[in-house]
Amino acid sequence: MSDSAAILPCVLIPVTDRLLLLPNVAIAEIVDRPDKAADDSRQEGVNGFCDWRGLRLPMVSYESANQLPADDRVINEQGRGRLLILNTISDSHDQLPFLALLTQGIPRQAKIAATQLAPLEGETGPADAMLVDFEGEMAVIPDLDYLEKLALAAMPGH
Repeated sequence: MSDSAAILPCVLIPVTDRLLLLPNVAIAEIVDRPDKAADDSRQEGVNGFCDWRGLRLPMVSYESANQLPADDRVINEQGRGRLLILNTISDSHDQLPFLALLTQGIPRQAKIAATQLAPLEGETGPADAMLVDFEGEMAVIPDLDYLEKLALAAMPGH
């Protein structure tokens, strides 16, 4: 395997008090967070819905999905929150091809080699797949299946 094949383009996503780490291919688009979003979801972990390219998508809050407090001041005072439109990969893909993930800031690109990541021990929540050390910084690899299940449960008719 060549050195370039061992590098994975990723995105570091700021949420309250942590960074999420996802490969670029998981993300369809990064868009501005709407000023007002329909907040008609009663599903834990989902903070309403947004419209994207003719689709109505559930807006998943990582913090809420993990029973953590979200710092909405970052979004409201600094206007830096974004929506990551994520590709879904579960068996329910035809019912929910995308979901929106709320961020607390602007995601940043990173090219990561496997040698730059080390597993970390620590307390994880239901929305966490794994904790890793990336260049001295803790990052969380989220459990996308869990987030997709929350998003799907929020859709009308489920």
